[in-house]
Amino acid sequence: MQARTILPTLQTTTIRLQREAFDPAAEAALLTRSRTDIGAVVSFTGICRADESGEPIAALTLEHYPGMAEAEIARHVDEANARWPLLGVTVIHRYGRIAPGEPIVLVVAASSHRQAAFAAAEFLMDYLKTRAPFWKKVEKPTGPTWVEAKDSDDSAAARWSVAPPRRQAKTSA
Repeated sequence: MQARTILPTLQTTTIRLQREAFDPAAEAALLTRSRTDIGAVVSFTGICRADESGEPIAALTLEHYPGMAEAEIARHVDEANARWPLLGVTVIHRYGRIAPGEPIVLVVAASSHRQAAFAAAEFLMDYLKTRAPFWKKVEKPTGPTWVEAKDSDDSAAARWSVAPPRRQAKTSA
């Protein structure tokens, strides 16, 4: 008889709100280091653009509600874990003044298979764009302007309010 080692499934979650820039590739590597159970990693990095609605900007400033923002993000990460068989999630969101070209947000979802990782990353990003307690102000030549929510973001997030389909048990023929 051949001996086999079965590694326990480890679910790793990292949620950070910070002023400092981060390295998206390094963060994804941290999530997967020494892991052989992960078969798919999907990441999304939001980067500050140099324009907002066609107008140039010098920077954007993100404000948040400390404590509440982390708790709300954690609640939605828990929901993602309940919907999909995830092995790891990282969510990093910056606040403060962010210059064009700098990263704003990172969502990394890891799973055994790509479908779960893709869906969870998209679900979390849609939540962050529409429901997370952050407020965005852009610095334009005409002065600072608070950014309103977009209907297109709300429409994208609305699809997640429908319960996901139940997984069918495999049957043998």
